[in-house]
Amino acid sequence: MFKGLGGIGDMSKMMKAAKDMQDRMQQMQADMDKITVTGESGAGLVKATATAKGELTSLDIDPSIFQPSEKEVVEDLILAAIKDAQRKAQDKMQSEMSRITQELGLPADMKLPF
Repeated sequence: MFKGLGGIGDMSKMMKAAKDMQDRMQQMQADMDKITVTGESGAGLVKATATAKGELTSLDIDPSIFQPSEKEVVEDLILAAIKDAQRKAQDKMQSEMSRITQELGLPADMKLPF
């Protein structure tokens, strides 16, 4: 009856898919604040814990490394643990983004808005 209006249903599907994606992205962002990763250096002598968004939440340093002559080594270990935690947080974020794009049937290499 309305031959020229066949695309309206497709537009409705696209709008629903966009809303679903937006809802999932918001939920994922909230979840990333709750997920933590731990980076280590010096065979576990220094551990840095961060949220999956990369916010550092704690630092654990084994007391055996506190010697004045080892100041630079300790600083390097702390920096390495923080960088490891941040890298793991970034990997986790990308993994979650990839999972969501697959669930929504989007191309794996599609860049989402973060």
